[in-house]
Amino acid sequence: MQERHQNRKQYFCELAKTSKDYYLDYLRPYITLTPQTRVLEIGCGEGGNLLPFAELGCEVKGVDICDGRIEQARAFFAEFGQKGTFECENFIEAEKPQDEAEKFDLVLVHDVIEHIESPYKETFVGNIRPLLKRNGLVFFGFPAWQMPFGGHQQIGRGFVSKTPFIHNLPVPLYRALLKASGEDDRCIEELMSIKRAQMSIEGFERVCKATGFSIVNRKFWFINPHYKQKFNLTPIALNPLLGKIPYFRNYYTTSAFYLLKAES
Repeated sequence: MQERHQNRKQYFCELAKTSKDYYLDYLRPYITLTPQTRVLEIGCGEGGNLLPFAELGCEVKGVDICDGRIEQARAFFAEFGQKGTFECENFIEAEKPQDEAEKFDLVLVHDVIEHIESPYKETFVGNIRPLLKRNGLVFFGFPAWQMPFGGHQQIGRGFVSKTPFIHNLPVPLYRALLKASGEDDRCIEELMSIKRAQMSIEGFERVCKATGFSIVNRKFWFINPHYKQKFNLTPIALNPLLGKIPYFRNYYTTSAFYLLKAES
């Protein structure tokens, strides 16, 4: 397991840097970010992605099902002198805003959809619609399942954490290798859940269509922008020709950016 997964302040700062350098630039052609802009992040963790939006004066809110992460988000925002609202809740079960002023101009869902197991993905995405203002946008970012570390095996402690593509193996063999790597039951179950969830580019676009969202923009990355913080690698967009080849592109897309809007 990488140190950043244990040092949560370091992780918070790295996410904030990536968000400032890449997410803002990706969004700016489509939305003007001002103090009147309401931004919600679903699965916000410690809130690092939201910090640059708060620094621009946006009204930011983060929700997460882990109360420990919410406590950290509140503490980190206070330390950085920024305002933000953070709540521990399952947004699907939470009461939906009825007033347009209480809805959001922008919803962020980064590195979350690949953790939602397949039977529930449409429910998850569909429940974002009531949160959006009339012209609101949704930003999704996720690693394509088949890419070298699309199984999140890097959260392990043994040899599997450094073994690319191992998550693409059949379930019995993958589970056996996780045990041989010395991973504990909790880690194994988390990795098996991600394997059941496996989010491909094609699968995500099917979910978008089924839930009434249209794609405003999409961008595939060969070198994930966050790898600049994690590994000091320069982000590189996927070759557009590779990006047009269904299924094959999943093996080369370390991060997929999507901007969506709800269809009328």
